[in-house]
Amino acid sequence: MPLPTFQEMLGTLIAEPSVSCTCADVDQSNLRVVEHLAGWLEDLGASIELMPLPGVAGKANMIATLGAGEGGLVLAGHTDTVPFDEAAWSQDPFAMTERDDRFYGLGACDMKGFFPVALSAAAAFAGRKLRAPLVLVATCDEESSMAGGRFLMESGKPRAEAAIIGEPTGLKPIHAHKGFMLISIQLEGAAGHSSNPALGRNALDAMHSVMTELIRFREELGRQHRSPLFEIEVPTLNLGCLRAGDNPNRICGQAELQIDLRLLPGMDSDAVLESLRARVEAVAAAAGAPATVASLHPPVPAFETAQEGPLVQLLSGLSGNAPGSVSFGTEAHFYQCLGLETVVFGPGSIDQAHQPNEFLAHEQVAPAQNALEQAIAHYCL
Repeated sequence: MPLPTFQEMLGTLIAEPSVSCTCADVDQSNLRVVEHLAGWLEDLGASIELMPLPGVAGKANMIATLGAGEGGLVLAGHTDTVPFDEAAWSQDPFAMTERDDRFYGLGACDMKGFFPVALSAAAAFAGRKLRAPLVLVATCDEESSMAGGRFLMESGKPRAEAAIIGEPTGLKPIHAHKGFMLISIQLEGAAGHSSNPALGRNALDAMHSVMTELIRFREELGRQHRSPLFEIEVPTLNLGCLRAGDNPNRICGQAELQIDLRLLPGMDSDAVLESLRARVEAVAAAAGAPATVASLHPPVPAFETAQEGPLVQLLSGLSGNAPGSVSFGTEAHFYQCLGLETVVFGPGSIDQAHQPNEFLAHEQVAPAQNALEQAIAHYCL
């Protein structure tokens, strides 16, 4: 059976909701997405392995392999999207809309749009004798816990010489990105009637002191660590989400702040977390509201590979774009830990990711497919 067109594949993938989220009532399965991918790749003659995520219903990775042997190339991406605000969209997020030389839809850019490009490139080699395997990987939960990428690493697969992760980079080969941690800080005060502050211990008052300390910590990290590889040269700490109290006329008894901390290559995430924890606990205790500091998920380490590496240089030559770095995180670390030279390279712009009216520009598709075809030929023929 011939492969569907790019538009047909993209429309089918966008139409399958696959939001991943730390909030359980928003989180969704990705199984329908990987099932579509598996069916199309089977039609190309690939062998398929579905990898259900242990202990989590409705989540799975997929590994599809054309050819056999040692070495070869991996084309990898994640199947989930972030949550969305439908009211902010000008069209149905789950219906691919083509207009103004753009493909609109939730995940069109980040990163369901990569899969039709990768499959179209793979189709050019279907039925041909490959000297090394071509492997296509689709993971779950990259946008929340990175559980799919971690499961791959723990399972010791895939095996190959090199990997291209098709995140939206505007076809610029990315050889480095920051690591990140999502951290919860919970303060325990004591509720009481707001007419008399002495009747309780206000957790929001204490959180004000904690936030001041976090901003001071952020400034210190910026003075101590800097890398010219990145547009934002310093580590960043974002005060992202605050939940506290239950009523204006009650002393706030509990408060939780969730933060995002992005570190440079070479920084020790465990050491940074312990330093942050010690400072927060001290300030919170002094304010009378003991703190609990915990990672929401295991940290994602920063990623860096040599700019002079063969895959970096190949993609730079094919795209005409010099290698660069980004501040957002990817699954690159997990593939690198498997021994693959890993580069982040794909169509679309991160500026459109996680936004209402997300889109992938027409002009990115053909050059992306051409670059992937030439990379496949280099590593697999």
